[in-house]
Amino acid sequence: MPGEFEVTPQEIEACCQGKLHPLAISGIELFNAGEFFEAHEALELAWRDEPGPVRELYRGILQIAVAYLHIERGNYPGAVKMFIRSRTWLVPFPAACRGIDLLHFRQDYGRVEALLHEVGPRGLDRIDRSLFKPIHYEDNQ
Repeated sequence: MPGEFEVTPQEIEACCQGKLHPLAISGIELFNAGEFFEAHEALELAWRDEPGPVRELYRGILQIAVAYLHIERGNYPGAVKMFIRSRTWLVPFPAACRGIDLLHFRQDYGRVEALLHEVGPRGLDRIDRSLFKPIHYEDNQ
């Protein structure tokens, strides 16, 4: 897939042992508060500042935030596009990375994505915002 990043499983494992970037923590907190635009902004800053492969984890999370924002704004194609893009960045990471519970995060946004496809472009108002679950993480600072 174009745009995929190439890292070894060992590099992923090593980067997952570190601490969350402070801006990533801010972005996750904003995501959890339903402030998806602001979450995107903070996570993008963390992505820009992070030198290692974990930056792509931040990129994947920010794209889910944008997908949720598109749903809120009634932009079906934009939401679909962001869910597809996020896979490139999130798939390489294990069930937990830097204290983030990616297993449950994937399940949560996966339910939203499935419902998005089920309701189609004219049914976005039927997506209950309570399905936008918080990201569980340990503040490992």
